[in-house]
Amino acid sequence: MYTISCESTADLNLRYFTQRNIPVIAYAYTLDGTDYPDDMREGNGLAIFYSQLAAGKHPTTSLINVERYKEFFRPLLQQGDLLHLAFSSALSNSVINALAAAEELQEEFPDRKIYVVDTTCACVGFGMLVDCAADLRDDGQSIEEVYRWTLDNRTKLHHIFYSTTLTYFRRSGRVSSAAALIGNILRICPVMHTDINGKIVPVGKSISEAKAAGKMLEVIDSSIRDGADYDGKLWLGHTNYICSANKMAAALQQRYPKADVRIFDIGPVIAAHCGPGTVFACYWGADRVPAK
Repeated sequence: MYTISCESTADLNLRYFTQRNIPVIAYAYTLDGTDYPDDMREGNGLAIFYSQLAAGKHPTTSLINVERYKEFFRPLLQQGDLLHLAFSSALSNSVINALAAAEELQEEFPDRKIYVVDTTCACVGFGMLVDCAADLRDDGQSIEEVYRWTLDNRTKLHHIFYSTTLTYFRRSGRVSSAAALIGNILRICPVMHTDINGKIVPVGKSISEAKAAGKMLEVIDSSIRDGADYDGKLWLGHTNYICSANKMAAALQQRYPKADVRIFDIGPVIAAHCGPGTVFACYWGADRVPAK
């Protein structure tokens, strides 16, 4: 018997993961000195979060520490072996703490197998990888087989998104204050994706959301596995931007009629770094390329 676990930055929702028998450790964000857990859409936390952003509050996020990982892992190891899929190390160093916790607990549970994987994935892409791993588990594959599959396939999961504001990227240090100011005045919508290491890199900058959406579709068309015959998961996320997410989903479903297209709310930990007005898509393709 073994357990697959993950982190709340997988950005599906707690009910979905519970139905799939996947325990989740939650990140938190801080506003005005108060810590708020990511409730994974079980309460009204996301609505409160966006109301705080609208009021001009500036959220920050932090790592999951070693002790919290140990508290999370220990009862799972009491039940059996553990495969923990972690948030991309290109975006957070929490996976370092997860590995340290696993190493310490290996001494406490010498007969258990403990695997921690840096997924190089984030947001709904992270959730999609976890979901696919659970599919393999439910098909009867062993923990070693699923562990190997995640290592072999994590960089084949593509992430692409556009954002309608640069303000939050400025706060997180990803763009300069001057670039953000000019970009917001000109209504520039950056289009970005992840490289083979999970690092966010630019694809282009479009003057208008319509052009950004068109660029996003162009990149997907050029990199999705099997082209128009793609029949895998093609999942979307958004930050308080459901109308645009619906438009993107409709365009993708028309292009890839066999695909499993779904839309999820992106949680507050990711949204703290990109702000409202982001549309995100993930899908299977060839290995991502290194950043240029």
